[in-house]
Formats: sequence, structure tokens, C-alpha cells
Amino acid sequence: MSMNRLVLMIVLAFFTIAPTLAPAQAQSTPPIAIVAAENFYGDIAHQIGGVHVTVTSILENPDEDPHLFEASASVGRALSTAEIAIENGVDYDPWMDKLLGAAKNPHRKTIVVADLLGKKAGDNPHLWYDLLAIDAFANTLTDDLSTLDPTHKAEYQSKLAVFRQSLAPLKDTIKTTRARYAGAPVTATEPVFGYMFDALGLVSRNPGFQLAVMNNTEPSASDVAGFESDLRQHRVRLLAYNRQASDPIAERMRKLADESHIPVVGVTETEPPGQNYQAWMTSEVDAVAQAFSK
Repeated sequence: MSMNRLVLMIVLAFFTIAPTLAPAQAQSTPPIAIVAAENFYGDIAHQIGGVHVTVTSILENPDEDPHLFEASASVGRALSTAEIAIENGVDYDPWMDKLLGAAKNPHRKTIVVADLLGKKAGDNPHLWYDLLAIDAFANTLTDDLSTLDPTHKAEYQSKLAVFRQSLAPLKDTIKTTRARYAGAPVTATEPVFGYMFDALGLVSRNPGFQLAVMNNTEPSASDVAGFESDLRQHRVRLLAYNRQASDPIAERMRKLADESHIPVVGVTETEPPGQNYQAWMTSEVDAVAQAFSK
């Protein structure tokens, strides 16, 4: 073989294999930046987006009262580069609107979960306890991810299907608990668990007291008296207590429930560390079922 022919073969071989030698990083796209106001939405975003997203959750401290949250400069910086922003809406996280307005980005997609269900100011804002809201959110997020990154659309759709399937045990637990205890009277220090009470078919009493505590106002004397009477006279089967945000009057009712031997179920407004959304919801529904069995 002549030297010229050998050189030609080497050159042709190089151009044949060169594409496979290109760095993988050069062929990949950067992950989609997502900022979620609450960590349960961020968790779901990570479950569906997988390796193709980076997720920053703002409210994630289980020891912090969400109603007292104040955004820092770092939150604003994260939102300024976010391609998808997620907020709850219905005045639960009003600071998000202010931050998004200050960090304008015409290309950013914003998901307001309350808007997906047509919720308005004054409605119960604890939407993450409503599986219809979670389903609507997951669908919208998947659509937005697919629009921003059509190359991985099939993967996002697949992960959405996996997420939906992972909720099946929770839905079965809700169905079983509802079949056993539908119509049972319950109460709460505030309406955090309200949507799940509805799903379980339970009748939540003392709405005036609950709304007053949620809105950081003083419950009326009649609301307080009615709540105390329900506990002392065993007119309710359990008390749902917000373990994350409380005040003296709510704490007083929790203690009265203990003294009256009414089971107390602790609920939170932030996904606990070490759990995903599915495990968190299932553990709280299980707690309700266990309370009824006492």
C-alpha cells in the first residue's frame, strides 16, 4: 500500500468516527430551571422533570410558619433566571407575585395552581390536599416542560404516567377510609386539611373558628364556645392540628382535645424532609384512619 493511500484512509476514518468523539456535554441541553414557591410542588416537578430540570423550592423548612415567610434577595435572583415558576395562588403566597413582578422575564412560564381550578380569593388555599389540583398541576407542568424541551417530551409524559400511578395506593387508602367513616364529624384548628376531609367524606365543624385562626384574627366568643363544647361533649371524632403554624387559642384547643380524649392528628403545610408528596399524604390519611380506630 502506498503512503498516500494510507494517509487517505486514515483521514477518511477520522471523519467517519469524529462525531462519536464529540464531548457529550456539547450535544446536551442545559437543564430547565424551575423555582417552586412550596417544596411539595418542587418535589413533583423533580419527579416529572428528572435529570432534565433543576428545582429550587422556597418554602421547605418544616419549622417555619409559611404565613410569616419573608423572601430574601437570593430568592429573587433564582426567579430571575427561572424558566418555570410555580406558585399556589389564592393569597397563600402573595410574595411570589411581587417577586415575579420585580424579576420580569417574558419567556418564563408561570403556573398558578389555583388558577387551574378556577379558585378565587377566599377559597381554602391549601390546594395540595386536593388531588384534583395536584393532577391539574402535574399535567400543566408536563405540557410546559414538553414545550420548552420537546426533545424529551416522551420522557416527561412517561414520568407523568409513573407519578399518576404512584398515587394509586393513596387513592385506595382514601377510598377505604371514606367507606368506613364517611359522615363522621371532625374539627380542626384551621382548614389546612379541609380538602382531604372532603375527599374522605368527613364533616368538618367549627368553620368560623378555623378561618379566624388561618387569617390571624381572633375567633368570636361563640366560635370558641362552640369549639370547646364539641370537644368536651365528644361531638367530634378527631381534631386536625396544624403542627407548623399555631397560636395560643389553637394550642388551647389541642390541649382540651387531649384532656377530653379526642384523638389529635397533626398536619403540616410543608412536605416533611425525607418524604415525597405521595408518602406525606399517605401518612396523614393513615393517621386519620388510626385515630378513628382508637
